[in-house]
Amino acid sequence: MKPTVSTDLFLTLTPERVLDAVEATGLSCNPVCQPLNSYENRVYDIQLEDETHVVAKFYRPQRWTREQILEEHRFMNDVEAAEIPLCNLRRFPDGSTLQEQDGIFYCLYDRFGGRAPQDFDHELAERLGMLLGRLHNVGASGTSPSRVRLNADTYVRANLKWLAENETIPMHLERRYLEAGNRLADLAEERMAGVPVFRIHGDFHAGNLLLRDGLMHVLDFDDHVVGPAVQDFWLLLQGRDQHTQSLMASLIEGYEQFRPFDRKNLELIEPLRALRRIHYTAWLARRWHDPVFPVTWPQFAEESYWEEEVADLEDMVIVITRQGGHGSTPVSEPEPDLSNKDFFWDWEG
Repeated sequence: MKPTVSTDLFLTLTPERVLDAVEATGLSCNPVCQPLNSYENRVYDIQLEDETHVVAKFYRPQRWTREQILEEHRFMNDVEAAEIPLCNLRRFPDGSTLQEQDGIFYCLYDRFGGRAPQDFDHELAERLGMLLGRLHNVGASGTSPSRVRLNADTYVRANLKWLAENETIPMHLERRYLEAGNRLADLAEERMAGVPVFRIHGDFHAGNLLLRDGLMHVLDFDDHVVGPAVQDFWLLLQGRDQHTQSLMASLIEGYEQFRPFDRKNLELIEPLRALRRIHYTAWLARRWHDPVFPVTWPQFAEESYWEEEVADLEDMVIVITRQGGHGSTPVSEPEPDLSNKDFFWDWEG
């Protein structure tokens, strides 16, 4: 991505500029501004004049339009109206949820404490299934016409085109990478044909959940997409082993207390895993001009990264083809475990 004036400003945001932007909306701040973990956006803990705290989120320029961000906010407002716990938006003094300064959109959230859930067991899986069932009922009750559709074109083909045009893939691996990627796109498209889609969270992993006062709060709707329900399932339970499959059964049991689920759609997990893998690689490549990225992911610039990516994509083709549309990978032929870093933009630890 070619940097623009707003992009340059985004990359050089300072606490002073952040506080100035918040105060420009009519709020008074103390000189307290602490950066929080986020790679895609810039997020800050800010103390207001009354010593309460808010979280300010500055969106990366050129990623979302105003309407797309407002659709994210409308979904969050719908979720809050349904009394589903989330880290909710805080309105500016003029009643809006979105402001813009120097071409950079920003919003505020109430600050929440808590921790990400740990040690998934059947009780927690069922509880999260109930939460997802309620969340998806809200998602299916409205529309987000401007948001990204999670499909083979948006997550794979467009990214493969960009990677090739920008000569990102090592020359001697490019043909294999593109062939595997396009094959995965075709397989995903075939498996996803006719599957119902609606508003979903899109990035529903444990790092985007916060356990506080016995309640599970949902965080970060930044990757809200229109897609199949099971996308929000496998991101919670990413393994391929029997234990994960057992936890998935508990999650579905909880989900079905609020919303029906067609178990045939579990066949989409491997194609969706492949789509996200390619989307993640392209995300790194598109953000490489941001100084944070080379420091955080130095391996991306090494040839070994691409050799591993090609091998993994080719393995995914085999796994999905072997399924033949009949469920998850056979336990007798286990696939390599994939770590959180393989899929989660802002995962800590």
